[in-house]
Amino acid sequence: MGIEGITEDDIANFLLHTPGFFERHAEVLHQIQLTSPHGNRAVSLQERQMEMLREKHRGLEAKIVEMIRHGQENMAIADRLHRWIRAIMLTGNAGELPGVLVAELKHQFMIPQGAIRVWGAADAFDALPFAKPVSEDLKSFATSLALPYCGINSGFEAAGWLDDAKTVQSIALVPLRDGAGGNHGTFGLLVLGSPDPTRYSADMGTEFLQRIGEIASAGLHRILPIA
Repeated sequence: MGIEGITEDDIANFLLHTPGFFERHAEVLHQIQLTSPHGNRAVSLQERQMEMLREKHRGLEAKIVEMIRHGQENMAIADRLHRWIRAIMLTGNAGELPGVLVAELKHQFMIPQGAIRVWGAADAFDALPFAKPVSEDLKSFATSLALPYCGINSGFEAAGWLDDAKTVQSIALVPLRDGAGGNHGTFGLLVLGSPDPTRYSADMGTEFLQRIGEIASAGLHRILPIA
């Protein structure tokens, strides 16, 4: 609202462009009264500024705490990933590798159920559980996955590999591929299941599962036939 043609914006512009005003009229600062955001009481400009600074500091502290928490979480994930990779590398018996891979993955990342099938394994491993036959439809489905699948368990064939498939509400399907340019292509599938329907949701990011698939695929090269 204007006063004799002068608006609040005019006053604000005048004060912004006249930095010496409050130096020449210091008493004005002491007379300015503002409403506190923590009640209806009037406070001085200096006190209001201090309150604003305290609020800003609280906001910064909250952001720092959040950054520290994220950093700790990331470090914990990195430690779990390190222990999982180490377990894979220390497995001397190639035939035990798929079982160790799944067991350690479940242990490190608290995954309720997991299983694996490898249909491109060398003939020497044909009698082992991970080399049990799978349907051509499943092989085609695994090959078609550009990214890991995450979502509700809608009766996937791979869910039947889990120990207690009927309790699995959400599922992650991670294709295993030869990333070295060999002739094996998609040679297996890692399946992770949970009774929590939100553990693996369709809108979740799959970057971490992609890395898991890449590491698992690299480790499993030891059981593939020599090209």
